[in-house]
Amino acid sequence: MLFQMSVEVERKFVCNADTLKTLEEIGAVCVGQRQFLDQYFDTPEFHLTLRDMWLRKRKGCWELKCSTSAVGGTEELSGERSKAAALCTRYKEITDLPEIYPRVKEVIKDACEDTEAALMLEDESWLSKLNLACFAEFTTDRRSFTLEEEGLQIDLDQADFGYHVGEIEVLVPEGGDVQSALEKIRKTAQKLGLPTGDQRVEGKMTVYLKRNHPEHYAKLLSKQIL
Repeated sequence: MLFQMSVEVERKFVCNADTLKTLEEIGAVCVGQRQFLDQYFDTPEFHLTLRDMWLRKRKGCWELKCSTSAVGGTEELSGERSKAAALCTRYKEITDLPEIYPRVKEVIKDACEDTEAALMLEDESWLSKLNLACFAEFTTDRRSFTLEEEGLQIDLDQADFGYHVGEIEVLVPEGGDVQSALEKIRKTAQKLGLPTGDQRVEGKMTVYLKRNHPEHYAKLLSKQIL
């Protein structure tokens, strides 16, 4: 079975008291509310995150997010569109564990045991064999909205460590039109009245690491990953 990978194009924004009202005014439809636990894994030397790779377990499912900043870059854009694109992140999302495992192993091969090819992934013994441990764990309450004419989703997140953030997200099939996704996000940001500056809003992980693991945060900052 072939698994289709996608690229997550996303812009984070600051929520305020008027956000829900604004969403209603622009015709966003609430599609649900849920709570989930995120656990993030890396080696003690941060082999993955220092390469902007994020291994996450959410609701029993594994995901690997790999930066694709070069995809859909801003070099052919100008002015307002270039600034809007700079506010967005682009990550390839891999959700098939047999695909995730070899990618992770390749990155950290020098820091792990020599593992057999037929390693059983279901029992999660592969985590210890690859010297992976959970470095971040938090619960998020999320309210999700859609703007059907734009084909995107807007999430309002509240993390259990006291941080609120909004996200405008478009999923693009691998090899798809990232520029179109960036334009949809730009238009939606305008409708929401979001600022047009070039300063990205911090995500949950950035704030979590800053508060709880300042050494890890500093290393990622020095690599310009956060």
